[in-house]
Amino acid sequence: MAMHFHRMKTKASPSPAPPPALVVLAALLVLSSALASVSGQPQPQPQTAANNPRLQRAYVALQALKRAITDDPKNLTKNWCGPDVCAYYGVFCAAAPDDAHTLTVAGLDLNHGDLAATFPEELGLLSDLALLHLNSNRFSGTFPESLPKLHLLHELDVSNNRLSGGFPNHILCLPNVKYVDLRFNNLCGPVPPAIFDKQLDALFLNDNHFEFELPENFGNSPASVVVLANLKLRGCIPTSVGKMAGTLNELVVLNSGVRSCIPQEVGWLRELTVLDLSFNELQGMLPESMAGMHKLEQLDVAHNELWGHIPEGICALPSLRNFTYSYNYFCTEPGRCLDIRRVDDRQNCIAGRPDQRPGDQCLAFLHRPPPHCDEHGCFGHPPPPPHY
Repeated sequence: MAMHFHRMKTKASPSPAPPPALVVLAALLVLSSALASVSGQPQPQPQTAANNPRLQRAYVALQALKRAITDDPKNLTKNWCGPDVCAYYGVFCAAAPDDAHTLTVAGLDLNHGDLAATFPEELGLLSDLALLHLNSNRFSGTFPESLPKLHLLHELDVSNNRLSGGFPNHILCLPNVKYVDLRFNNLCGPVPPAIFDKQLDALFLNDNHFEFELPENFGNSPASVVVLANLKLRGCIPTSVGKMAGTLNELVVLNSGVRSCIPQEVGWLRELTVLDLSFNELQGMLPESMAGMHKLEQLDVAHNELWGHIPEGICALPSLRNFTYSYNYFCTEPGRCLDIRRVDDRQNCIAGRPDQRPGDQCLAFLHRPPPHCDEHGCFGHPPPPPHY
């Protein structure tokens, strides 16, 4: 147990001040003594793979990665030679989290390198890695089985590569990961619902070949940004989205095959600044609850099958700067909608507005039976007629 001693304060007569010459002399003696002490001490050797076991393991991992690179057009790994791994391009060292006197590899950033490579199993030797940024390269194949050994990993960005196979479930085993960016790859198949239970701050799954249904636990995610664009989503927007009210800033689900109504709970997202639900198969009306999204700056619901009246409360949102609702079947809009900085109401059924749908298209659509949405916002069977 550390013991702390406090010097007692006592009343004493002040000592006479020494003459100025003695003060200067004493200071010079102290300074010369300190300089002599420092010069007499041996300087510590720089930490490298030759004298630091953590850096030695990192050396093995980085050399394995270098061997797995089949094309390095920018010569990023040209200086990846020798034991001084902290001097390698794109490698960042810091004090180990459990030993402030020991250097370790904490970050690897080879963004925009156009590297052609696969992931070696030795990647797991970088067990102190907090940041792995490899976007805009040509990594192919799948993640190594050793990925869960990166137990300190905080940011994983492998976007804009050529990764294939299913969703990398090993990400679920990373206890500290907060930022996951898998966009613009060739990943396919289902996405496990458990990803929405992870304590992530940002999740980018867009522009892959994932096919899945948004699970009911979707709203458990504390992420501030969720991008699910250009996927193959089935089902509907779950009402649990309302549980993300305190954290979600951006939600992008464009061109993903969502076929449902927009649930009232979307209007609970009071922190949301960007909502893009365009190019889907949404039907029904815009919920009146969306008038409560006071931080919303961009709203895009274009290219759906929405109809009815644009709620005036949406166009009155104080932060709204861009409202796009073209290519739907809206019949009326409040005049204040046209005061928004950027508004697009083309190809609707709004009388008196330019560039609207032909009248026969509007009539044919309006004569269709309206969709029936269940309590979850999904399309359901219409209720049976009442019996008298």
